[in-house]
Amino acid sequence: MTLVRRLQLPLLLVLAVAVVTITVLSPAGPGQSGGASAGAALVEPPLPAKQRVPVRLASAPAGQARPGDLVALRQLVIATDTDDFGLATWKSVLDEIGSPYDVLLAGKDKLTTDKLVRADGVGRYDAVLLTNNALLHADASGNYTSMFDDAQWHVLWDYERAYHVRQVTLNAFPGATPEDYCLRSHGEGPVGTTPALLDQTTSEVFDYLDPHARIPLTQSYLYQGTLTKFCPAEPILTYQGNVVGVLSPSLDGRERIALTFSTGPDAVSTLLLGYGLVRWATKGVLIGEQRHWFNVDVDDWFNVTLRQLPDGSKEVFRISGQEAASIAAQQRDLREKYPLAKAFTLNMPFNGSRFDVTAPDRCSDAGTSDPLSSYTKCLVDQFRWINHTATHPQMNTTSYDVSLGEIKRNLDVAATGGLPVPKVVLKTPEYSGLGVYNPDPTSLAAPTDHGLAASNKALLDAAYDMGVRYVEGNMSFASHRPGCFNCGIDHPLRPGLFVVPDWPTNIAFEATTPAEETTLYNAEYGRNGTASDHANHDLDYPAVIDAESDVALRQLMVGSSYAHTLHQGNLHEYAPGRSLTFDWIKATVDKYSSYYAVPLENTDWVTLAHYVQARTQHFALLAARNDAIWNRATNAVSYTPADDGSLFLTGIQSRPADPQEQWTPDSSEIYGSDTVSQLGLAKGNEVVVMASPRS
Repeated sequence: MTLVRRLQLPLLLVLAVAVVTITVLSPAGPGQSGGASAGAALVEPPLPAKQRVPVRLASAPAGQARPGDLVALRQLVIATDTDDFGLATWKSVLDEIGSPYDVLLAGKDKLTTDKLVRADGVGRYDAVLLTNNALLHADASGNYTSMFDDAQWHVLWDYERAYHVRQVTLNAFPGATPEDYCLRSHGEGPVGTTPALLDQTTSEVFDYLDPHARIPLTQSYLYQGTLTKFCPAEPILTYQGNVVGVLSPSLDGRERIALTFSTGPDAVSTLLLGYGLVRWATKGVLIGEQRHWFNVDVDDWFNVTLRQLPDGSKEVFRISGQEAASIAAQQRDLREKYPLAKAFTLNMPFNGSRFDVTAPDRCSDAGTSDPLSSYTKCLVDQFRWINHTATHPQMNTTSYDVSLGEIKRNLDVAATGGLPVPKVVLKTPEYSGLGVYNPDPTSLAAPTDHGLAASNKALLDAAYDMGVRYVEGNMSFASHRPGCFNCGIDHPLRPGLFVVPDWPTNIAFEATTPAEETTLYNAEYGRNGTASDHANHDLDYPAVIDAESDVALRQLMVGSSYAHTLHQGNLHEYAPGRSLTFDWIKATVDKYSSYYAVPLENTDWVTLAHYVQARTQHFALLAARNDAIWNRATNAVSYTPADDGSLFLTGIQSRPADPQEQWTPDSSEIYGSDTVSQLGLAKGNEVVVMASPRS
C-alpha cells in the first residue's frame, strides 16, 4: 500500500522561481551504476526514439534589423496593485507555461519608455497582458479612475505599435475609455456558482479546445456587449448571443484581445483560455510550453491489500489472474473509446516477493502455481513496471544492507521473470524513507512531514548504489513539492537522486468495490467526516467518482505531468469489465475529451522523470534573466544560457531527427498545432533557432 491523502492546498501552486541545483546526467548515466549488479538479464530500456529535433543555426543569419524588429521573449503584466484579482490569474498562467515575465504595478511604478525599451533598442517585452482595460481604482471620493494617466497610456500604445506587440486584457468594460475595443454594453451582472456557458466563435485562438466545447464561467462579473457598426473587430467568445470576448485591431494598427469578465487563477475558464491568450499575444513564439498529461501508478502489484468491507470488517485481498486480464481489456477499451487517450498505459509499481518466476507464461488459471504470476508474464507488455521493493517494508529506518537488498531483490526477480523494469526509478513503500513518518511506528495517526533532510540516508545511499536516480515523492507533503511548475527536487542528502512527486487520490487503497469506496470516502469527507468537502452530506458512488474525477481533471487541464496514485485493490473486477480504477480513469478522460482536441501525453516513468528534470533546469535558467531575443527581420531567436541545462520553447522550426541524433539533448514534438522543443544548452554558448510564428 502507499499512503495517499488529498492535497489540502489550492490546485495551482503559484510559486516564486528560485535558483535550483542542476544535475545534468549524460545519456548513458542513469543506466550505469557503480554499485551491485541488478541481474544480468536486466537492461535499461532506451528512451523513446526522437521523431523531430529543433533546427539550430551555426550563427544568426545576416540581415539588418529595423527599429522595432528586436524583442525579448518576455511578457509584461500590468496590474493596479498586488491585490489586483487579475494579477494572480496572469501569474498562474505564465508560471504553468514556464514563460518569463515582469509585473508593473500601475499604482506604484510609472510607465516610461525606458521600462519598455533597452538602451540597445531591443524591446523588453513581446506581449502586454492587462488585468483590466482601464486599470481602474477608487480614489478618495469613491470614484473610479485609471491609475495610468494619458501620457502613460500613450507610452504603452506607442511601444506596442512600434514593436508590433500584441495586447490582451481581462475584465474589460465595453466602452470607449481609455481606448475603444468596438464594444458597447448590452447588460452586466455577477455570475455565481451556476456556470454561465460561453461559446467559442473562432478556432484560431483556442484551437487546442474542442470547437464545440462551452467554457463554464463561475464566480465572476460578466459584461455583455455588442460590436459597433463598421468596425473590424470579431467576437471570439459569446454568451447568449452577446459578445464577451473580442479580437479588435485598433485604428493605429495595434492588435488586441479583450475579455469582458473576471477570471481567477483556479477558475476552469482560466485553465481553458489562459494558454491560448498568451500564445496569441506572443504570436505563438514563446519560452515554455503547455501540454496535457495523464499518468497513473497502481501500486503493489503481486502484493496483498487489507480490504475494508462496508461493515468495517477487514480481509486480505489480492487480484486474480483473470482480473489482470480484465484490466488489460479495460485499458484497451479506454483507448478505443477515447482517441485522445489512445496511448494510455498503466504504470505498475510491483512487489516481487510474491512473484512466482517459475509459473508458466499463459493467460490461464490451469496448470500454474500462481495464476497472477502466469497472467503477468502473459500480459507483461500491456503495462509498465516500476520497482516498489520486494516485500514492501517501511524504509524510514532500514539499514543500508536491508535497503539495498529490497531494491536488488525486486530487480533480480523482475529480470528472472521477464519484467522490463527501469532500475533508475524507485517508488518506496508509502513514500517511506523520504522524511515523512510518524515517530511512533505503531501509531495510525497521520505522519509528520519532517522534511527531505530527515530522509533515511542509508536508503538513499543504497538506492544510488543500485543505479537509482529518480525517487517518487508525494504532493501531499510540503517538503516534496517543488518550487516551480512540473519540476522536481534534487535530494539535499544525496546528490544525484532526484525527487519527482505524484498526485494523491481519494480512491482508498482499502477499497475494492463501489460500496467500500463510498463508505470509506464518506467516513472522511461525508456528513460525519473529519474533512468534509461536501456541505455535510454523504455522496453515493457516482457522486464520489464525479468529485474525484473533477480533482484529476483540473490537474490535467493545468498541464501537470505528475502521475496519480492508486492501489492494486482498486483493480478488482467488481462487475464484468468494471473496476474502481477505470471508473475513475474513464470519468476523468471523458471530461477532458469534452473540452480538448489535443491528446493526453502518457510516457514511461524514465521519460517522465527526464522531462521533470529538464523543466527544473528550465526554471533555473529563467531565474538568471538572460532573455531570448527574436529578430523579426530574420526570424532568428538567439539565446545565451547562464548555465548548463535545458530550455523549452514553443513555436520554433523543427525537422525530422536523424538516427545519430537520438542521444542529443534536443528534441521537438508537434502537439496539436504547436511545435514544442527542448534545447540542451551549455553555459555561455549562444544558440540560434528559427521562429515559426502564428498568424
